[in-house]
Amino acid sequence: MLLHRTIASRLATSPPARFNTTNRVCYQCLNTLSRTSPEHRNFSSTFSKLQTLAAAPETWRKPQHYFLSNRFLSKRGRSSVVDIVPPVSALPPHRRRRKEKAEAAADNTAIPPDASSLLSTSSAAQKSALHRDALAYLSLAKPRLTALIVLTTMASYALFPVDPLLSSPAAPTLSALTLVYLTAGTALCCSSANALNMAYEPNFDRLMSRTRNRPLVRGLLSTSQAVGFAGLTGAAGIAALHLGVNPTVAALGALNIFIYAGVYTPMKRVSVANTWVGAIVGGIPPLMGWAAASGAVALDGTFMELLSHPGGWLLAALLFAWQFPHFNALSWPIREEYRNAGYQMAAWKYPALNARVALRYSLLFFPICVGLWYYGVTDVGFLVDSSVLNAWLVREAWKFYQKGGEGGRARSLFWASVWQLPLLLVLAMAHKAGLWRGVYEKFLGVGQEEEESWEEEEEEGEEVTKVQEEAQTVTHR
Repeated sequence: MLLHRTIASRLATSPPARFNTTNRVCYQCLNTLSRTSPEHRNFSSTFSKLQTLAAAPETWRKPQHYFLSNRFLSKRGRSSVVDIVPPVSALPPHRRRRKEKAEAAADNTAIPPDASSLLSTSSAAQKSALHRDALAYLSLAKPRLTALIVLTTMASYALFPVDPLLSSPAAPTLSALTLVYLTAGTALCCSSANALNMAYEPNFDRLMSRTRNRPLVRGLLSTSQAVGFAGLTGAAGIAALHLGVNPTVAALGALNIFIYAGVYTPMKRVSVANTWVGAIVGGIPPLMGWAAASGAVALDGTFMELLSHPGGWLLAALLFAWQFPHFNALSWPIREEYRNAGYQMAAWKYPALNARVALRYSLLFFPICVGLWYYGVTDVGFLVDSSVLNAWLVREAWKFYQKGGEGGRARSLFWASVWQLPLLLVLAMAHKAGLWRGVYEKFLGVGQEEEESWEEEEEEGEEVTKVQEEAQTVTHR
């Protein structure tokens, strides 16, 4: 027993990584123990077991844990490393905090850096000044976010219900040229808003891991260059929307720049309500796409006429609701960085509210999708397909709500939101009301008889008109 205590005291004062043959005292004691105690295992077995324990320092709780071959400490002189690992609640407070920080750091790496940071890194590595400046200016636009906004605008434009009487090739209602102006103008307006956002926050961006590589933080561009880029792209975007689409869409684009750069950006340091303001910014692009499509059939082209159909507002509500599960999951792993940078986010101020809001707005997807079918934007098949995607998002939001983001739940909800929205918009366009009716009628021959009878009636009418004209000519003679 005295020998056991001597070895235990030696192990308690020696780091596990240094426990090898160079530590002559422990080596000799263990060698003596293996030769003089026939009831113990040989030295090689004991030494390998101690090396296994060295990889798990949290199991070194009591001296007897070092001597797994002692038959009085375990059944049949055997014990398992797993059996003696204490639960997390049994760890000392300092080790428990260290373990929680390590898990939070591991979860932190799952959220990828934004495209601006990646482009800034690539820009700094370029040897050509032209390439370096081009990538730096491109990073101001936040390409990933801009691409997502353009996608939602195009999807809303494509989902506008076209009257079958006006959808013939002779009288198309949706112009490809209008779509080009819409996408280009939306991308330019979004780039302007993002550039103004970066020009306002370089001192705060350098305090966060996701944004410290942005071009203004790294000195690739100056604040005046960012503001100049924002002014140029904003003016070009609004002009493209006004000249190529209609004034209502141009006004919505200008309003989005103002809300994002003038209201949402400074509000992030004032109140957690900034997330709701940012969600409004996300809901405006679908209204722009809807107003662009409805302008082709409008009589007066007023704001109320272009946005009178509920479909545009339902698509805007879809994007508004999506912001919360996406951003609340994104902000959770870096909540301490938001706190240190002075941003007022619910992830660190009100963690329970943060998880509850993400779940609440995830559930809102179900009635919104039902509304799209009810008002004739999509067909009934969209209810089935969308329910599968929405159930997936709600499932991840529920786990996020239960665990509060721990254990990788924030990462799972984040990636679910990243994939759910594009897939949902693609399904909505695939299930557009009346899209498959022409294919169905052509495949089964339905409606061909009606078309033939209509053509015959038209021909008969033309013949009657010719006879009447000839009769009038003879009478005049």
